[in-house]
Amino acid sequence: MNIKFFPARITSVILVIMCAACTATEPPEEISPAKETTPAVLAPGSESPEDIAASLEQIAELERDGGFFPGLGLIESELRERAGDYAGAVVAAYKEISWAYGYGTASLSQVQEWLQSVLALFEDNTPSSDPLRIAALRAVNGCSAFVRGDWKKAEELLSEILSPHEEPDSFLRWMLMVCALEQDKSGGQSRAVRSAYGAIRARYALFPEYWFRGARNIGAPYAEQCININPHGPFSRECRSILAAHFGISPDGRDIRTKAEIENILRISVSANEPKILEELFPLMALPDNPYTVYTVGALQALTAIPEFRTFFSQEAIKASGRLGERLNFISRSRI
Repeated sequence: MNIKFFPARITSVILVIMCAACTATEPPEEISPAKETTPAVLAPGSESPEDIAASLEQIAELERDGGFFPGLGLIESELRERAGDYAGAVVAAYKEISWAYGYGTASLSQVQEWLQSVLALFEDNTPSSDPLRIAALRAVNGCSAFVRGDWKKAEELLSEILSPHEEPDSFLRWMLMVCALEQDKSGGQSRAVRSAYGAIRARYALFPEYWFRGARNIGAPYAEQCININPHGPFSRECRSILAAHFGISPDGRDIRTKAEIENILRISVSANEPKILEELFPLMALPDNPYTVYTVGALQALTAIPEFRTFFSQEAIKASGRLGERLNFISRSRI
């Protein structure tokens, strides 16, 4: 069977896998599609190379404007498949499922299952000598190596499908940057890569793994943004540990909360007039001095102007011990 008779088969495979995650947590509102931009992308119209290229450019600009939404990677994958770019279609579909994994709407096992299904699609239904098949298989195997952290193999395979005309901030370029950074822990050879990585952030501002890889290989500030995007996602725990190590506190960082998380807890507590909600911040307040604990203490001091909150802090200070008790006592005695 000739590969050119595969209309949207790659996207069909990923849709089957993703159906198993239909009841999972919805991604944040920020990545929901804008109504005024969705129809133009969802209706690509003619399949001429010029029209497909224009649609792909529109998708790229939408992503750079922070407009990625669930399904956009599948649309890109289908467009690339129509154009005969099966390797590009695989990478675009992998981008889709990577976003889903980062937001907790797909599990690691589902990502691996999808990769195996796409691998079987090209192994079983295409001539072994077909160059499009060979490129697609390299893309699938490269994505598989990327998932399991075999950075050398992933870089080798993905480099072979890199087009000279590839956009500098494309998903494939991002994957290759990650491969380079993960292999160069000394940082001696990656200054240019780190610079390029920071330069593409507009396109990946809401992509958790972009910030996670930056946190692992560039600097702790990337970790905070990764947590803010999805506090309970698959990358948040390691990012909390990265922040903890950066500030020289607990080894696992499970009690670290970012400024945005702290503000959200405060907002909920004040809106409900329920001081007990602030107990969620007590483990953070018990940590050694760090910017997040200091910020929390200052924010709670401001709440002592509310009688119910002042009473709560005083009562909790009596029950608590150690750093937490000292800080609650300090807050309860504050005068705003």
